[in-house]
Amino acid sequence: MPSSSTAPTPSPAQSVGAGDVLALIRSGRASTRGALGRLTGLSRTAVSARLDSLERAGLVVEGAQESATGGRPASTLVLNADAGLVLAIALGRSRSQVAVCDLHGTVLASVSHEQEVGAGPETVMPVVVDHLREMLADLGRAGSDVKGVGMSLAGVVDPAHVMSVESPALVGWDGVDLAPWIRQVTSAPVVIDTDCNVMALSQLRVEPTTLREHDDALVLKASTGIGVTIVADGRIWRGHRGAAGQLGHVKVAAGVGLPCRCGDVGCLETVAGGWALVERLRESGHEVHHVRDLVAQAVQGDSGARSVVRESGRHIGEALAALVIVTNPRVVAVGGDMAGAFDMFAAGLREGLFGSTTALAGRDLQVVPAAHGEGAGLVGCAQLALDAVLSPAAVDAALRG
Repeated sequence: MPSSSTAPTPSPAQSVGAGDVLALIRSGRASTRGALGRLTGLSRTAVSARLDSLERAGLVVEGAQESATGGRPASTLVLNADAGLVLAIALGRSRSQVAVCDLHGTVLASVSHEQEVGAGPETVMPVVVDHLREMLADLGRAGSDVKGVGMSLAGVVDPAHVMSVESPALVGWDGVDLAPWIRQVTSAPVVIDTDCNVMALSQLRVEPTTLREHDDALVLKASTGIGVTIVADGRIWRGHRGAAGQLGHVKVAAGVGLPCRCGDVGCLETVAGGWALVERLRESGHEVHHVRDLVAQAVQGDSGARSVVRESGRHIGEALAALVIVTNPRVVAVGGDMAGAFDMFAAGLREGLFGSTTALAGRDLQVVPAAHGEGAGLVGCAQLALDAVLSPAAVDAALRG
């Protein structure tokens, strides 16, 4: 018998599992058995074997589609969105959003709750758990139906331990494992990422008209804080310790000597972050409590609010220019609360950005509003969970189990 070192190397087709087949169906690249065979190199028998396992698990359904030529109808394959649920939890600095979604990421039920994240996880998470339980009960579903949970937090997160790390603005959250609260609802795996990264996911996975599959882009979240996600060749770049994108804490000349909530001085947030703009307007006599109040007043025509919104965009554009030169994106997609006054914010952003970047880097660059508006966080969290639990490796492991 030949030794393992001389055994034939499996062909690419032999290494294609049921999870890879599901990924092709889920992405829309293949909707028939013939297309699966062509894309994978699998024989008809091998394709059928993999589809049989997916159908037994309820993950794929097959039906007839009318033929445009009047001939024999083709048999189409689709992901069965009703085969399970994912939970989406977007925790913002002043608002928590939670949702129950199907396996297409479609929101079946959602709740938005105004609550300061500074109250700490011991106050915020029980409310989140109650909302999730209520929504599942209203839908007639149980925690056992949940396949995965996607969460987002502002600042830097530790995905392995489902917690916030080294985020001074999130008082009381650093180093706190959030998974035990979720296990009160479901034993499904929990995946966590930053709020800006899940916004980027919502653009990449659900809005291909905004960001194409292989695009290079920057997704900017301008709200209470400021963050940016770098998308390179259609993939999110998180950095060595997952701390990429903390644009709000880049030092800028306009912020020299100004204290930042992170404990340092001179950060971009001190002149462009929503919390700093709110403080400035309140000092000038405006009745504002949150960046959303500021944006509403700007949209209604208040000259003071309009001025600081545009000025914020200009400062951010100047800080973003170096990143644009380095990464050369096609798109800058703008989300967060400041996007509620997109035209005036983007006018300032373009002024600062195009005035500080190179002609080549800015030649084809588009500044566009991010998709989904206030729901981008929930959409992205759902996609975060789906990408984890429906990955080829996860599907193959579940089928073996």
